[in-house]
Amino acid sequence: MKRHIKYRPNKAVGAFSVVWGCVFILIGLLVAIPMTGPFGVLWTILAIAITVFNAYQAFGKKYVGPDITVEDEEPRPARPDPSFDAQAADHEHITAASYGHTPQKRLEQLETLKEAGLIDEEEYREKRKEILRDL
Repeated sequence: MKRHIKYRPNKAVGAFSVVWGCVFILIGLLVAIPMTGPFGVLWTILAIAITVFNAYQAFGKKYVGPDITVEDEEPRPARPDPSFDAQAADHEHITAASYGHTPQKRLEQLETLKEAGLIDEEEYREKRKEILRDL
């Protein structure tokens, strides 16, 4: 499935670019040309060109922006089923032991979670019983 998207910078970004472009034009006219001559002229010409281009992109009536093509490999459903936990289903067969976590390590992690206040006393006791039961 191909989708074509037109991108056009918003007017706030365009106005910001034009204001800063004018600042660089003034720097070129008041500082760069009197101090450096040819470099100052080049600076000012580039600043004018960039400022005009940014103004055209943001405020020009005929400018529509670049066309971006997005290709989806396969259609995705609009909304996933909230009752389905894909991550849990994909990893249901993997136990903590297969990750290399020993019961001692799991108990230490559980204690750290409790001390950090991420789990309450009841959750701590239930999980601790579960870990000890797996021994």
